[in-house]
Amino acid sequence: MVIATKIRTSSSIEDSIDAKLANMYIDTNSKDTTAGEMCHEPIGATVRRALVAAKHEDRAIVGLSESINALSKTPEDFLFCFLAASGNPANHMHQVLLEAFCFEHDIYIIKVDSAEKLSRMLGTQRIESCALLQKSWSEKCTETITDVEDQLVDYCEEHWEAPIKPVIKLPEK
Repeated sequence: MVIATKIRTSSSIEDSIDAKLANMYIDTNSKDTTAGEMCHEPIGATVRRALVAAKHEDRAIVGLSESINALSKTPEDFLFCFLAASGNPANHMHQVLLEAFCFEHDIYIIKVDSAEKLSRMLGTQRIESCALLQKSWSEKCTETITDVEDQLVDYCEEHWEAPIKPVIKLPEK
């Protein structure tokens, strides 16, 4: 008796899905341009500038537990949620729920490629897979947004309806 086996190869549908997913990874060296705009800095560098500025202004909440606690109290105070894959299944489930919560409360979700880089940018001792950026307020108690944050809002608006959010490659330094 001869048993014939065929090695399964990917179908054209799977290939097209893989190609789409590969295109969802945004490198820091690529520059986003839209009609009528000049080239801006890479999106990864923009993320870094926003995170560092928020850290210096005490507007960054770092850590998954800390973020969940802060969001449960005042979700309207936050503008961005930065998420990196943690590799921990329990953290992954919390992140999925956090994403849904952020989407429901119109908080922009920005996925980044590395928890290590995210933590280094925010100056934390532990590796953290999540950071929130609070809105800034003027002296007249009105919400203000910096140019860097405005660029990130534009980026997020472009990808708001995407079923799979692109992952931004953060700069090494």
